[in-house]
Amino acid sequence: MGDMANAACMADGFDKIQKLPDPVVGCPNFRRVPGFKVYCCGQPTIAGFEAALTKVCGETYPKDGPIIWFNLRQEPTVYVNGVPICARPANKIGEYAELGAITRDIAKANEVEFLAVCEMRAKENGGKLKAVDISKNALELEVKELKSLSQVIEGLKEKFPGLVHWRVPVCNSAAPLESDFDIICKTLVGTAINTPVIVNDQVGLSRATTGCVAACLFKEFQISASFEGLIETVPGVNLSLLKTDKYVMDPTKDTLFRGEFEVVKELIATLKDGAAAKSNADRIIDLNGTPKTGGTGIKQLRENIAESKLSYEIMDDAAQAFLKTKIMDNIQKYFYLIVFAGYIREAAAAARETIEADKKAAVALPSSGKCSIPATELKIGKTFAAFMEENAGLRALIDTGKGNLQWERDIPAASLANLESLAAKDFQGNLGKIIHDIYQTAHVMFGDMPQGDHKKRAKYRFASKTIMRILPAAQKGEVEKLIEGKKMTMDLYEILGKCTWVQPK
Repeated sequence: MGDMANAACMADGFDKIQKLPDPVVGCPNFRRVPGFKVYCCGQPTIAGFEAALTKVCGETYPKDGPIIWFNLRQEPTVYVNGVPICARPANKIGEYAELGAITRDIAKANEVEFLAVCEMRAKENGGKLKAVDISKNALELEVKELKSLSQVIEGLKEKFPGLVHWRVPVCNSAAPLESDFDIICKTLVGTAINTPVIVNDQVGLSRATTGCVAACLFKEFQISASFEGLIETVPGVNLSLLKTDKYVMDPTKDTLFRGEFEVVKELIATLKDGAAAKSNADRIIDLNGTPKTGGTGIKQLRENIAESKLSYEIMDDAAQAFLKTKIMDNIQKYFYLIVFAGYIREAAAAARETIEADKKAAVALPSSGKCSIPATELKIGKTFAAFMEENAGLRALIDTGKGNLQWERDIPAASLANLESLAAKDFQGNLGKIIHDIYQTAHVMFGDMPQGDHKKRAKYRFASKTIMRILPAAQKGEVEKLIEGKKMTMDLYEILGKCTWVQPK
């Protein structure tokens, strides 16, 4: 997105943006990841920034101490009277902002240009800026104060001089780029384990949650590399209980909810310690998810894929095409988070062994000889991009395997043969029996879905496709032409109406 002159101004905030209890005023969906000093939120107001930072510091953390804030938005933001307004293409209002290959430098340049555009538009309109909300309702804002996001951050540094604000623009559904993971790591190298990390997108949903998972995995690197040798010296401590690679999900969950996609199974078999990396990633994803998986958030990155897959079954063809792309993108994201967990595990093991000889004596534990290295002194030997080059086959694996799902449920062979036989013998005469048997088959096939509208729609869609599949050749050809010409749809009642209608004499 680079056309700021024609960009629409969209208000970030909207009614019911707050999804979580205990809100921080002005900072949508602010929450802490359990067990980590990692926080997630939507785009704050200027007052919301200060409220969030004050809450993060609490009574003990110094306000002049380092605080890392990652902004994962692709779209540039300005502040009108303290409230965030973002630039969007006119056709992306109220939609997920998938804006292409946006880098940090592009995002900063867009922000400067967008600020100038907003100043010009307000000046030409008597000091008022025209904007829209996420529902495309027109707004007209009297501009009393107009600032860029960068100017807002500089103002916050007066009270929080250790604040580091870093843009890592990522798209909504697919994985961050390999270089994005490296930017997060590079920014966090040299920080302490208790250094607060805050991640935001517009609402505090998918992008911010993904960034928080990456930040938590980095914190795990610090904990593992710094303290493992020290913990091993404490009598009575079962080290295995502290390792996240021992994490076991509820075995009664559906395989898709456990993330057991075919491409992930191949990854586990290919990646060194792949099963442990998946367990590590799953635990962190669960902590960043909803309360039902132990988190405090809104989006469950792994289970959301399975939920989308269930929704796919009840949607029409156009909606399915969009959702299929989203599901494959989310599988790619999950795949990359597991790989990143594997990279972090390898980096932690290497960091424990690569301390300089002249410093080793200072951090070696007398009882075991193992090192307990301060987190601020930990180094990562290779980038994630370099790790991926060493494991280049993983890129091809996810590119070709992310669509390896059973997108439609298979009708049992015996049931299909029965229906085809009934249709072949006497389609019109057996029509009542055919409809009965189609729905009886659907009742069994969709027995795993809870009762409700979704199940009804899934069964109806199955019935529509199945009746089309077994139509006699002459009627099938006629119906296909009508559907292709958009004179009817693949709807059970429309198909039956066409096949049973008799021309009046």
